[in-house]
Amino acid sequence: MSDLPTKQKLWGGRFTGKTDPLMHEFNQSLRYDRRMHAADIAGSIAYAKSLEGVGILTADERKQIVDGLTAVGKEWEHGTFEVQPDDEDIHTANERRLTELIGHLGGKLHTGRSRNDQVATDMRLWLLGEVRAVEAGLKALMRVMVERADKEKDILMPGYTHLQRAQPIRWSHLLLSHAFSFRADLERLQQLIPRISVLSLGSGALAGNPFAVDREFLARELGFDSVAENSLYGVSDRDFIVEFMMWASLAMTHLSRMAEDFIIYSTAEFGFISLSDAYSTGSSMMPQKKNPDSLELLRGKSGRVFGDMAGFLMTYKGLPSTYNKDLQEDKEALFDSVDTISASLQIAEGVIATMEVNGDKMRAALTMDVLATDLADYLVRKGIPFRETHHISGRAVALAEARKCQINELSLDDFRQLHGKFDEDVMQVFDFEASVERRQAIGGPSRKMVDRQIAVLRSVIAN
Repeated sequence: MSDLPTKQKLWGGRFTGKTDPLMHEFNQSLRYDRRMHAADIAGSIAYAKSLEGVGILTADERKQIVDGLTAVGKEWEHGTFEVQPDDEDIHTANERRLTELIGHLGGKLHTGRSRNDQVATDMRLWLLGEVRAVEAGLKALMRVMVERADKEKDILMPGYTHLQRAQPIRWSHLLLSHAFSFRADLERLQQLIPRISVLSLGSGALAGNPFAVDREFLARELGFDSVAENSLYGVSDRDFIVEFMMWASLAMTHLSRMAEDFIIYSTAEFGFISLSDAYSTGSSMMPQKKNPDSLELLRGKSGRVFGDMAGFLMTYKGLPSTYNKDLQEDKEALFDSVDTISASLQIAEGVIATMEVNGDKMRAALTMDVLATDLADYLVRKGIPFRETHHISGRAVALAEARKCQINELSLDDFRQLHGKFDEDVMQVFDFEASVERRQAIGGPSRKMVDRQIAVLRSVIAN
């Protein structure tokens, strides 16, 4: 056990007066940055090795420090680490405990290192681990959507624009449309990784490391793709945090839009889907209610994540060069964004895996007027310009409305009065399945094209 005073702050040599207790609490971040304990231990172990490489530590000293840090890490893992009142942050707490375990030697670990490059390294290392978990969660959600789409290709439904019935599509086509938004999110997340995976350690407080530690060794040891080439940039850059929160804001927007579709389709007025009890709640007053709270929370939490990003960006935009204490505000916003997007992906996966799809209700919602474009296309195939056929089809819809009947209930004579090119085969237009199957171009809702979309998404998930 060291005889060093345990209450000495890392920066305390210059100061003789006591810190205002309120200021200490205001400054303290251990209550939330303790979640980076493993990243901080890993960074310190790597740095101890680099100090041995330049002769600051002997092999025996390095071993004592690494063994001590490993012991500190196990205390965090087992929940036995005892936080002290003067532990400002995870870095202070770990170094204080290391010194308690191995004595004065623990003080050598910080040679040439600043909390400025230490915290930036910890943030990047921690976020890299979380991004990989988020990536796995996103793929799991997409996998459920793709497998469900593959099994339910036979279900037809109206496609909507402006929330008005437009044209017939497959239910699978709608589900896959949201999956392709998540595919883009997956690509963007993967593209972000190299910009997170930049080593800050070895930048010092701002002016670099005076002992020529091997930063490329540190990068390899910690699994970073590259090294921050400029020490001022190395300690001050938080673009990777902003970029992740921007990514999370867009991914949550996609979850919110999908949730909105499913909320609408789960209403009694539509009845297209029904959420499982596991993802619904009841009303405290009305016993008949089954509320889609899971989907509403997904929709609501998108605003929360956007707020995290916007709030930190407003702090970040006004900072002068290198480290400023304002940057401490990056952690709670980032942690909340990571937690929220991670939980949201799992909830969305559960909702989609367990919801009931009512194919009969979807089919019943198809009315013949959604084939009006097919009627126009029928005449196009007979050589009439689309702008003219569009007008003719519109007149057919108006005639059916006036007679209070479906458009397919008009007689052949009715159609011929609208245009002489109509023939008996016009009645073949009024087939929802045939309408969907005619859309064979890439991106369409035909069975062949839905199978293609499924294959594309499966290949993305597998990589």
